[in-house]
Amino acid sequence: MTMPVQAQAMKVRRLAGTDLDEVVAIDATNSGRARRGYFEKRLALALAEPELHVQFAIEREGALEGYVLARVLEGEFGRSEPSLRLEVIDVRAATQHHGAGHRLHEALEAEAVRRGIREVRTGAAWRDHGMLRFLDAVGYALAANHVIDCPIDAGRFGASESAGADSPERAKPGDPNDWSAPAGNDFERMARDTADVRSLSSGDLDAVVRIDRRTSGRDRSGYMQRQLQEAMNESAIRISLIALREGVPAGYVMAKADFGDFGRTAPVAVIDSIGVDPDFARAGVGSALLSQLFINLSALHVERLETVVAKENFGLLGFFYAAGFAPSQRLAFVKRLG
Repeated sequence: MTMPVQAQAMKVRRLAGTDLDEVVAIDATNSGRARRGYFEKRLALALAEPELHVQFAIEREGALEGYVLARVLEGEFGRSEPSLRLEVIDVRAATQHHGAGHRLHEALEAEAVRRGIREVRTGAAWRDHGMLRFLDAVGYALAANHVIDCPIDAGRFGASESAGADSPERAKPGDPNDWSAPAGNDFERMARDTADVRSLSSGDLDAVVRIDRRTSGRDRSGYMQRQLQEAMNESAIRISLIALREGVPAGYVMAKADFGDFGRTAPVAVIDSIGVDPDFARAGVGSALLSQLFINLSALHVERLETVVAKENFGLLGFFYAAGFAPSQRLAFVKRLG
């Protein structure tokens, strides 16, 4: 594809901390809502952990015309191979349709390949026709994963008295995560009825790594350590939880509320990882974690809880659907590189 002359005259460079004001201004003009806190956090994280973030700007005659923010996915949503998550891409209104977005995405792809990453993932609302056209133009396809979400409603911890949070029996020892729970509507009981659920602390790392190793069959200690550090130090809202049975760590949920990824302006929390120790299968631990997470998010006025589940993970999908989740109005996309 021939690049428009206007785009050829623009320069792509790394996004810098000094770009913050212009980034916020472009976003506010295009979205109708200022999200300075979100962009401050994203820029700060990129400076602190450059190996986990990819951020570019495009300028013309020294003036910022657009930007792209992406993050490396290491183990989120049960993934075993790294990928790049396109979080935000935006161009000044007067500069749109002249190739600036394509130039930014080309820079993103080149950086991903340089790092040995072979796919870029993102999401978009099915009604966001402008973004859907852009994703199509730069080569994305629908991903196989399911995006599911649920409104944060204190009364919606289960479908009905006759529809509990049970899941099929484990197919074999070592299956990734057992999401089963006791019969009956476990979500309508307080989390303390089945497990002691509290916020994650720095001292929980060994327990989380142990549970994840037992459920995933992989050693992801580095990923889990970074997730825990983010939950402790970088997240504006601490919502990650651990569940204990008789004082023994039995499960965890890693979640965040960033309020800005993929152009969202409404408060949305995202579950990145959830695990239950196989020794506590069918003990209601997963239900207790999710129940307490709903309660905490409701108090924080977060409107929705979202996650991504592999299409073949029927146990986990059944667990979430029993809890009130449903297919999201957002679609998952992927672009393979090389």
